[in-house]
Amino acid sequence: MPPRSAATPAGAGRSGQFPGQAADGRGAPPATGANAEAATVLREAISQVQRVIVGQEHMVEQLMVGLLAKGHILLEGVPGVAKTLAVRSFSTVVGGAFSRIQFTPDLVPSDIVGTRIYRQSQEKFDIELGPVFVNFVLADEINRAPAKVQSAMLELMAEGQVSIGGESNPLPKPFIVIATQNPVESEGVYPLPEAQRDRFLLKVDVPYPRGNEEFEILRRMSVEPPTATPVLNPDRIRELQKQAQDVFVHNLVAEYIVRLVMATRTPSEFNLTDLESVIQIGCSPRATLGLVAASRALALIHGRDYVLPTDVQAVAKDVMSHRIVLGFDAVADNVSTAQVIERILAVVPPPTPVWNNNSGRGAQPPAQQQPSYR
Repeated sequence: MPPRSAATPAGAGRSGQFPGQAADGRGAPPATGANAEAATVLREAISQVQRVIVGQEHMVEQLMVGLLAKGHILLEGVPGVAKTLAVRSFSTVVGGAFSRIQFTPDLVPSDIVGTRIYRQSQEKFDIELGPVFVNFVLADEINRAPAKVQSAMLELMAEGQVSIGGESNPLPKPFIVIATQNPVESEGVYPLPEAQRDRFLLKVDVPYPRGNEEFEILRRMSVEPPTATPVLNPDRIRELQKQAQDVFVHNLVAEYIVRLVMATRTPSEFNLTDLESVIQIGCSPRATLGLVAASRALALIHGRDYVLPTDVQAVAKDVMSHRIVLGFDAVADNVSTAQVIERILAVVPPPTPVWNNNSGRGAQPPAQQQPSYR
């Protein structure tokens, strides 16, 4: 197990505290009611999506986490599990412009980002912007497009801009790409390369609904389907994103995040020698930043102004699993990256929060009381 000093985040201040942490390392400034108000609005937005989508609570919550964390999301599931319907309903609830792009093998990059068009009447070239210049882009079945089209998404996902004819055109804010892909087909499919998968903050597996959920789908969708009501707007979303960025992360929680990521690169240093032959390539630094951003967003959804280790554990699989490349033997043995993450979470110890009240170890702590750690 490496020493704690080696895992201190690069963004720590001179005294070693994580940004936003007090110099004594025990807490941030007192929280206000803004987080409770934000949590109420976010829960209302999530409930509006779930008026349309039966079950899939984890997927709906992760869509909101990705939005607050300014990250892109990859949804993977078999056809018919409401991936597209969930994204449409989500865009309706949060407001803003929405565009759906159906990815096909004959798509070209200019169909997505735009191109230069010669105007005969003006005798000059104009830039015709593509359908990605909206707040929410649904890249439906993104793995059906060839690599040239997939690479056209890299700049806009990473830098929030599109370069056409030597000019950089900024995308509107907020901007988020929600892509879907089908894992069961192999013909006419171009798997996303590692570099493109790494651009997605979250990769969410969308399972089949359970039996009672299937019955509710039949009852709800066999008549006039329900519709979602708008709750947010782009200005409010930007405020919530800024609020999520200000959520406090204790230095020991930040160190725990770093150690989880390091365990995917050097498993033997964390008593995970059985994973040495399983993991071929570990998580990139984007996973570290993604864990912090997603944990902050989840804490805000729960009405807290601080991150707990349980927040990190709740988002770890969706943030890290698609960034790990398994070895050939592990793939042949049907080992999944989700199993690897669960193994790492079980072995790498989290810091223990200590609450400054007398309610006892099993009591639920107040939402705005920040813990110290040991």
